[in-house]
Amino acid sequence: MAIIAPSLLSADFTRMGEEVREIESVGTKVLHIDIMDGHFVPNLTFGYTMVKALRPISGMVFDVHLMMTNPLEYIENFAKAGSDVITVHTECDSDLGQCIDLIHQCGKKAGLSVKPKTSPEALFPYLDKLEHILVMTVEPGFGGQSMMPDCLDKIAVIKAECASRGLQIPVMIDGGVNASNVRRAAEAGADMMVAGNAVFGATDRAAAFRELSERSEL
Repeated sequence: MAIIAPSLLSADFTRMGEEVREIESVGTKVLHIDIMDGHFVPNLTFGYTMVKALRPISGMVFDVHLMMTNPLEYIENFAKAGSDVITVHTECDSDLGQCIDLIHQCGKKAGLSVKPKTSPEALFPYLDKLEHILVMTVEPGFGGQSMMPDCLDKIAVIKAECASRGLQIPVMIDGGVNASNVRRAAEAGADMMVAGNAVFGATDRAAAFRELSERSEL
């Protein structure tokens, strides 16, 4: 069964604290938090102050996804704010090795992400230093998009390379996950899946979360 990680991007921004408490109450263990800088992607979302404000009210793993041009400048702030996993993009301008090292120096788990048009091989030089891999299945920047199913093919390539090195790194997908495609994603090898509207947009969030989890069980 894959881990379903609801995305805070799809929550009601006027009641964030209540949204986080509610989504945790349905059984969520990992909360995905998208940080967009308005430059790397054409949208702005939260800052580290939001992470800091939510941290005291939740025991969930905060999986913080930095969609930023220069994430190196902000990693320490997000770590201090209470992030558990910090993921940066292979396509960013910061030195990836320095980013990963700084995340570890801050005592956090390091992740690396690839956008749909980026080859999974871009991850390979850094695999030995990672605890988390994120494969985008939509172009990052906005919620509510449809999954690009061809992106799922990257999972097998990544896992084969990890296996050849004796590594076991969970692979998460992000973008367009819903009840109709979650099974396909699980069969492709996804260990974790970000779900935004499919959970936060549901009338019965507990039922939606449960359905996604059950459909991902192989």
